[in-house]
Amino acid sequence: MSLRGDRIAARARDLVGTRFRPQGRDPRFGLDCVGTAARAAGVAAERVRRDYPLRGPDLTQVENGLCDLGCAPVRQEEMEAGDVIVCAPGAGQIHLAVAIGTGIVHADAGLKLVVERPGPLPWPVLGVWRMMGDE
Repeated sequence: MSLRGDRIAARARDLVGTRFRPQGRDPRFGLDCVGTAARAAGVAAERVRRDYPLRGPDLTQVENGLCDLGCAPVRQEEMEAGDVIVCAPGAGQIHLAVAIGTGIVHADAGLKLVVERPGPLPWPVLGVWRMMGDE
């Protein structure tokens, strides 16, 4: 586990309890899964795209957005705390979560909150991405 990953996981945990808001980028007003992952990774809100559909986004578009933010793909078996997990919670849905070592932190639209979920991911994993470079 890296020091950077530990800091990202800690920032993700600090967001637990934040209100959910579609395409939200500021915890004062609410966050979605993209805003949660970006905020945890320390990415400035203005660097995060908002031009994605709420349902049925293209995986290539998501991967390009992660690359634009300085992430690189890693193998699922190499996942560490602080990594961004791209998963498929339902048909035609792509969702981001932050690995925290004991589970994930993600923006739960159903609960209308950013939550911590212990244990293994309940959804298929489409990819795992890690912030690279200096923080």
